[in-house]
Formats: sequence, C-alpha cells, structure tokens
Amino acid sequence: MEIKNQSVKEFILLGLTSSPGLQSLLFGVFTFVYATALTGNLLLIFLICTCRKLHTPMYFLLINLSLVNVFSISVTIPKWLQTLWSHKMAISFYGCVSQMFLFIWGLITELLILTFMAFDRYAAICHPLQYTMIMRKEFCVTIAVAVWVTGMIHSSVHTGLLLQLSFCNSNIINHFFCDFPPLLKLSCSDTSLNETMANAADVIFGVCTCGLTLTSYCFILRAIFRIRSSEGKKKAFSTCSSHLIIVSFYYSTVIYTYIRPTSAYSLDKDKMVCLLYSVVTPVVNPMIYSLRNKDVKEALKTLTLKGHLLKKPR
Repeated sequence: MEIKNQSVKEFILLGLTSSPGLQSLLFGVFTFVYATALTGNLLLIFLICTCRKLHTPMYFLLINLSLVNVFSISVTIPKWLQTLWSHKMAISFYGCVSQMFLFIWGLITELLILTFMAFDRYAAICHPLQYTMIMRKEFCVTIAVAVWVTGMIHSSVHTGLLLQLSFCNSNIINHFFCDFPPLLKLSCSDTSLNETMANAADVIFGVCTCGLTLTSYCFILRAIFRIRSSEGKKKAFSTCSSHLIIVSFYYSTVIYTYIRPTSAYSLDKDKMVCLLYSVVTPVVNPMIYSLRNKDVKEALKTLTLKGHLLKKPR
C-alpha cells in the first residue's frame, strides 16, 4: 500500500487536563483503575479455566470478553500514564496510527462478542432442549475466531484508508489517545471516502449488532413471561441481567461517540464519554459478572478455600 508523505511526524495528546497537579492525581487514579481492570479480568479468566463447572459456552464467550477488555484498556492507558508521568504528551505518527488500529480492533471485537453473548442467552432460554446442539464446542470456537478476525480486518481497512491522508496542519489531538474521529479532523486531505466507510461500518457493526441484540432480548423476554413459576422467571432473569446491564451501558456510549454525523462531534465531550466504554467498562465487566453470578462466586469461594488450605502448616 502506498503511504502518502507525512509532514507531521508526531502528534500531541492534550489528555483531560493541562494542570500538572491534576495530571499527578489522574496518574494515581488511573494506575489504580488499570490495575483493577487487569486483576478483575485475569482473575475471571483464571476462575473459568480452572473450574470445570464453568466450562460452558456462556463462560467461553465471557473469557473472550475479558480478553478483549484487557486488550482494549492496555492499548490506551499505559501510554496515557506515561505521558502523565513524564509530562511529555507527544506520540509518533506511526505510534498514533498503531494505537488507533488496535483500539478499533478491540472495539469491534467487543461489540460482536456482546452480540453473540445475547444469542447464547436466547438459545439457552428460548431453546433449552436444543441448547447443547446449537452452542456446541466447534461452533463456539469458530465464532470466537471469526469475531477476532473480523475486528482485525475492519480495523485494517480504516487504518489503510487513514494512511492515504495527509496531515499538514495542526498536530494537536484533543483526546487522551489516538481515536479515529479526532485524527480525521486533523487531516488536510479529502476525507469523504473515510467518512463513507465509517458510516457503512456504523450501520453494519453498530446498528446491526445493536438490533440483533435487542431482537434476541425481545424473544428472551417473551419466553420469560411465558414461564408460570416465579422462581423460574427469577432464574431466567438472573442468567441474562448481567449481560443486559453491560450491553446497555456499552452500546449507549459507543453509539453516542461514533454513530453521529461528523459535524456533531464535540471532542471535549466525546473524550469524557470515551472514558466510560474504554476505561470504565473493562473495570465494571468482571465485577458485574462476579457479584451477580452465583456460579462465579462459588468458584471464587472454592479457590479462596484451596488457598487457605495450602497455607496451613502441616
């Protein structure tokens, strides 16, 4: 691919504040947030892998969700922490493009995983007798591979088109990482093709995945309301409530940021909303699935008990 000559060799990330005092505070806060996200997601992955009771399709998809959470937050936060610590806000041109590529990859992958998690809940509640046949191991593995590959291909297309643009004016990015909308605003080339492809991606990966997820939950709710026993309804609701909370939170923030005309972008507001799905979501996801999930809590208790037994002197 031919890459246009770039007069801009590096970008300046403005972050959330220019105050040195607040930057030091943010460094401490987001170091804790990043450590919490890594610990929560990696612990959840470890619990699912070591507890045989959790070797089900739902938890296999949850492993992928936790992996993409670790992946996504590790793309943005470490670089931001480095700039907060050193007070050097510069990032190289290709470092910036690489960060954008990896972030979009994680973003699309997470959208697709959440959609297939909704399908998993639909199959479990609406077709319980056929569930093991529908969500067989080969199907789940194929879906997981396809989701990650699709996210990578989609990100590659946007990154390739971005590399065809020229950046010859300002190099200041009003964000805490290199995201697609602020980078597009800095280009001095014609960005109509980029915007067209972005709009197409919004429809395919934003509107369609959201529509499929909502459709799955319409069928799920209809099936739940047909259950006669209150205990059965409560159990059915509990199996999908955690996922529904995460989906509602994630889709609302992503749709606000990306599925709008470029003229409506407000970078000051967008970077604050971006914190919700790029930083807060990876922290909240493992907490919601562990605190609201009986099987995960039991696995955690078993792991803790084994740890205490190993520490006892013989």
